[in-house]
Amino acid sequence: MTFPDTLFGPETITLMHEEYLLYPGEIHDHWKETARAKGFDILARVKDRYHFALRCQECDQPHISKLFVVMNHQPLCPHCLRERRITTAVAAGLRFLGQADDNRHYGIFRAPCSHKLRRQFALIERAARGETGIRCETCHAHREASEARERGWELVGPDPAGNPNFRLYRHTSGCGATRRLARANMQTGRFDCLECGESWTAAPSYVYAMRFVHPTDAVFYKLGYSRDPASRLRYQLGLPTQVHGEILRAVPFDTGHAALCAEKKMHKILQTTLPHAVVPPAKFSDWLNVVSEIYTPEAENLIHHLLDAAENGTLDGV
Repeated sequence: MTFPDTLFGPETITLMHEEYLLYPGEIHDHWKETARAKGFDILARVKDRYHFALRCQECDQPHISKLFVVMNHQPLCPHCLRERRITTAVAAGLRFLGQADDNRHYGIFRAPCSHKLRRQFALIERAARGETGIRCETCHAHREASEARERGWELVGPDPAGNPNFRLYRHTSGCGATRRLARANMQTGRFDCLECGESWTAAPSYVYAMRFVHPTDAVFYKLGYSRDPASRLRYQLGLPTQVHGEILRAVPFDTGHAALCAEKKMHKILQTTLPHAVVPPAKFSDWLNVVSEIYTPEAENLIHHLLDAAENGTLDGV
């Protein structure tokens, strides 16, 4: 970059839209050589005897740097640094807005949801490499509140005991009592209100049939019971993303006790009638968080027959 003569007054130089006082001292050759070896050219001495106006050899843009930094450290070009941060933010799925005013290690970013995030640059670099994700606190709080509403509860705030995995909730659809709960339990519904809730033995439940398709094209069936089969499939079974799981049927029972008794009877019939259809745990334990109750496709018709009997109230006669 060359600077027109009009930029230079008798005592000032204009750089980066700001005017700086020129310092009249000599620019020594060893200063020039050191700066050049580090990727910069010295344009002038400015402000005082401790500062240089440098030009970056990579982007051809000027900036101000201390003499001590040039001679003892590696100067950083703010223009190149900003471009790198913009590129890194894009790779992390964000838009870089600028450096935080209170800490040079933090930046301000715009998330895809349009909210502003304050994050460490090091974290953004890790996210750009795919080593971590970036979470918007505002959206996360909305999701947590929505999860609670779906269960008939209200998110009151963080855990009074300080456990980051717990929250404080209020039972808005029931007695209004508050309770500390793990967020994972709120997501899965595996809890009761201590004031007005029903235990699993009294709560309505289901006997369900699920089908899993493994990437190897192997197909497996599961028969079980749960108060919330969808939650069991989504959160509790630990399915990896490459395994497709679906609920085929869910037969309702008035109580968990009745569902459990029906499920045990069905398993006894399956294991007696089709013992060779029982899948050994070694074939599914590395991708499914259960130790039994898994069958081959040969058991599908009998599973549906048993669920039909449960639905029609004739299971005792099977």
